[in-house]
Amino acid sequence: MRFLKSWLLFVGVALSFQSFAQFPSDSGDDQYQPRLGQEGKDVIWMPTGNDLVNLMLKTAKVGPSDLVYDLGAGDGKIAIAAAKNFGARAVGIEFNPEMAALAQRNAKRAGVGDRVTIINGDIFKENFSKATVVTLYLLPDLNLRLRPTILKMKPGTRVVSHAFTMGDWEPDQELDVGSRGFYWVVPANVAGEWSLNGIESSNKATLSLTQHYQNIAGNITIGNKSQPILKAKLEGDKLSFSYMGRKNTLHNISGKVIGNEFKGEDPAFYQSVITGKRQ
Repeated sequence: MRFLKSWLLFVGVALSFQSFAQFPSDSGDDQYQPRLGQEGKDVIWMPTGNDLVNLMLKTAKVGPSDLVYDLGAGDGKIAIAAAKNFGARAVGIEFNPEMAALAQRNAKRAGVGDRVTIINGDIFKENFSKATVVTLYLLPDLNLRLRPTILKMKPGTRVVSHAFTMGDWEPDQELDVGSRGFYWVVPANVAGEWSLNGIESSNKATLSLTQHYQNIAGNITIGNKSQPILKAKLEGDKLSFSYMGRKNTLHNISGKVIGNEFKGEDPAFYQSVITGKRQ
C-alpha cells in the first residue's frame, strides 16, 4: 500500500500540477494545516482541482434535490462545491478526525454549514446508501472494494471518480480537463426473462435479456417469432429497446424497471401501455 500511495503522489504531481494552482496549498486554518501528499488510512491527500470538481458535479447533474456523498472528503472541497454551487445537500466521510473537523469548519466558512455534514468515519463502515450522487478520489483497489456496495445502491444513482476506474465496469462517460474523471449510472438488474403485455396493442411477448453492468442484449419472442432486440439501452432504471413488428414497422419501447416489474410505452400505438414481469 505504501508503494501505491507513492505512485499516486507521483502520478498526481505529474498529471495534475495545473489543478494544484487552482487552490491555495495552505487550505487549512489556525487549528489544522494539512499537507499535500500526507498519508491517510489507505490513500494520500491530494485535492481534486476546481475545474474537475465542477465538471464532475455538472456531469452528474447535481441539483437541489440531490444528496451527495463524498467518500474520502479531505478538506471538504467537493461536498462544499456541491452545496454552494449546485444547491445540493452533501455529506463527506473522512477518516482523519482533524481533517474532518477542518472540512466542517470550511463548510461553515463557505456559508453552507447547514447543508454540509462531514462524518469522521470509515468509508467501508459508514452507510451511504441514501446518496443520489457519490463522488470519490481513491486508489483503484479501493474503488474495486467499494464497487459491490455501489452496485447495490438504488438504480439511477450517479457516481463520479477522479482519476481511477471501476475495473471492468465501463464508465458511461469519461471526463478530461487536464485531470481525468469517470462517470457511471448504477444500473438496474434486468437480466432474465420478462413476460410483456401490450406489445403491438394486444399481443403478449417474452423478452430475454443478458446483462453486463449497463450493457444489455437479448431477444424478443412474439407468438412463434423470435428476433434480436435492437438499440438496447439501460440507464439506471430506464430501459429501452427496439424490434421489427408486423409489416416491418420499427417499434421503439421505452419504460422504467422497478424491481421485477416493467412499465413502458410504444409510441407506434397511441396511448399503448406495456407492462411486464420477470418470470
